[in-house]
Amino acid sequence: MDDAFTLLRRAVELLPGDAMAENGQSVGNVREEIAFQEWEMALDVLIEIADVHPVSAGFWEMPAEAARQMMLDRSRLWCEWRAWEVRHGTVRATLTLLGADEGGRQSTFSGDGRLRPLWDIGNRTADGQRDLNIPGFWVEFAPQLGPGETADVRLAPLQPEQWRHLKSGDVIAMHEAQPLAGIAEIIEVLPPGV
Repeated sequence: MDDAFTLLRRAVELLPGDAMAENGQSVGNVREEIAFQEWEMALDVLIEIADVHPVSAGFWEMPAEAARQMMLDRSRLWCEWRAWEVRHGTVRATLTLLGADEGGRQSTFSGDGRLRPLWDIGNRTADGQRDLNIPGFWVEFAPQLGPGETADVRLAPLQPEQWRHLKSGDVIAMHEAQPLAGIAEIIEVLPPGV
């Protein structure tokens, strides 16, 4: 098993030389951070670039293992999440949680992929009953989400084939146990990648 620093060096070599993150940081910036032994910064920039450029699941496994070795749990979870997305696809949506006064959840939860709420995405059982589906769940650009808040989320369906009918603009409902917990509008449905 390679050490974290070797993994970062190998991963940056898999990106196109002109690849850039949305904030303008480039592959050259990652190489500079590696040269200065700024490993955490190199990892962060590498992830930002890979988030906007198509990469393989194997690519994501390298920064995931590097983050694990550097004990950067959220970065590790994100890289593992992205590797799963490449293999299976993902659904992005804008979710608004119901407030506590509307019967929604009472507390904030971590948005790092550990929550697995139920979703009504329009599927029915053989006898016509509502069939709820379970995805992994990641809140984009925020470490947590609380009652009454809105955020873009990524859903990693455990049975992707049951989600393929969704398209941008569809509205789906999140449930925790029986009561409605939130409403989400689909932003995009991304098929498996490289």
